[in-house]
Amino acid sequence: MTTYEIKRRWHTVAEVAEMLGYGETKVRMAIIAGDLKSVKDGKLRRILPEWVDEYVALKVAESERNL
Repeated sequence: MTTYEIKRRWHTVAEVAEMLGYGETKVRMAIIAGDLKSVKDGKLRRILPEWVDEYVALKVAESERNL
């Protein structure tokens, strides 16, 4: 019997909040502000892993500009 690992293709707002150490409200505000991309899937928002990486890079760049 072969076991397959399922790779997540996208994340929920709650999962991204946990990954970033944020609350869900802060993640939703980043989406509303346009800093974090997401897609609507029924009633839920879904976020691709690449978009999380882009958001982190944006925050790092902003932080470096403010030094």
